[in-house]
Amino acid sequence: MKRRTLDLIMTAVGALLTVALLVAGSLALWGATFTNSSERTQLAQQGIYFPPKSAFEHPMVGTEITPSMIPSVSQYAGQQLLTGAQAQVYANDFIAVHLKEIGGGKTYAQLSAESQADPSNTALHDQVETLFRGTTLRGLLLEAYAFSIFGTIGMISAIACFILAFFMAILTVLGFIHYRRTPDEVEFPKPHSA
Repeated sequence: MKRRTLDLIMTAVGALLTVALLVAGSLALWGATFTNSSERTQLAQQGIYFPPKSAFEHPMVGTEITPSMIPSVSQYAGQQLLTGAQAQVYANDFIAVHLKEIGGGKTYAQLSAESQADPSNTALHDQVETLFRGTTLRGLLLEAYAFSIFGTIGMISAIACFILAFFMAILTVLGFIHYRRTPDEVEFPKPHSA
């Protein structure tokens, strides 16, 4: 095989890989941007705000702010919930704490089973309804957090694709330069002389 033919094939493959990486990077960037924008828009529409900074001054078990919330929830004091990271903290470190208190450590499923066994207990029924709403909101917020992770992965993938496309483009240009400089009569691999 002539060396120029090999160089031309490799250069063409490099050009195709560069284009493929640019397309993949563009799609990953679009996905990341769409995910982050949708997440922010959807969370903003909910109008959820973290308690104000003053609420964290005297945390007590059984109140709106418990001592366990200080390390995580207090960092967002007074802010509107707009990001996946905030959604995770609000769901796991704020709502989950209150759900545990409301249910006495029992889950929605456990209390629902008790309520079905004692349908005349209205207090238990109300407790189950509150746990259902809280558990649902918690699940939705954790789903928003999960999508924010997909957005982050998409952004990292886009950056990696663009970096690889840049290096592949350089290699493609160098391959084309090599193709132009290689004499037409050069064979690959070089024939052995006896």
